[in-house]
Amino acid sequence: MKKIKFTKVVASGNDFVVIDNSPQSAVRSPQLLVKNICDRKFGVGADGVLLLEKSKRADFRMRIFNADGSEADMCGNGARSAALYHSPQSTVRSPHGSRLRIETKAGIIEAEVLKDNVKIRLTDPKEYQEKISLVINGRKLRVSFINTGVPHAIVFVQGIEQIDAVNIGKGIRYHKYFSPMGTNVNFVETVNNNTIKVRTYERGVEDETLACGTGSAASAIVFGCQLSAGQKAAVGPSIAQAAVSCRQKINVITQGGETLKVCFNKEADRISDVWLEGKVRIVYGGEYYV
Repeated sequence: MKKIKFTKVVASGNDFVVIDNSPQSAVRSPQLLVKNICDRKFGVGADGVLLLEKSKRADFRMRIFNADGSEADMCGNGARSAALYHSPQSTVRSPHGSRLRIETKAGIIEAEVLKDNVKIRLTDPKEYQEKISLVINGRKLRVSFINTGVPHAIVFVQGIEQIDAVNIGKGIRYHKYFSPMGTNVNFVETVNNNTIKVRTYERGVEDETLACGTGSAASAIVFGCQLSAGQKAAVGPSIAQAAVSCRQKINVITQGGETLKVCFNKEADRISDVWLEGKVRIVYGGEYYV
């Protein structure tokens, strides 16, 4: 029997099993291990597993595995959890907290940790699309899409608590438009001009989760872009031109009840300098027997 040490970390309702994947305790078959350890009845229980390894390009490398064993390019709340876990080892410290660089399959992620508050700078989003028309369960939906490290579909709704997030989310996630990789799905309701509520169906977990970091960022960016476009249309060309470049700050209320903060620069059609911020906590540590 092999013992694997792990730490359970939670970021805004997203829970992860963090494993320091050193050569001495190397995980040989991560897909099988992840399925077993994420099982909420027979394992530790988690939305995913984070394997932390040495990196030549950053402070450490993070490999992200979903609960079904599939490997993801990026996970916003996972990166925030890994940053908190690794922050005592950070060599860069200041009154503003520890600063870290994390290598992921989506690129290098910057992180800042101040006590239990962790913010990360995501890679610049890409592949933004609006007004995608889909038929899901016999109903026509208008969907937006953006990649914030992983793919996300955005659906604006009213009465978000009454939405069948699992069945509709699954229909969009597996729709042929997004094949072969599929997509995460976010249902978004506007609260005011700088606050939204979001519910997310996560690819790989294949269920609704209490929060999703890259999904919160994706939802905030699409909301900000569409809000900005509406304001420009309303105020006319002279004022609209002055609003081409701006810094947007959006509060995202997650299904778990916590609020994440998303900040980004919008300049014409380019989105950059995207930061995701919120609370993270270490819950417990233990040994998992393989």
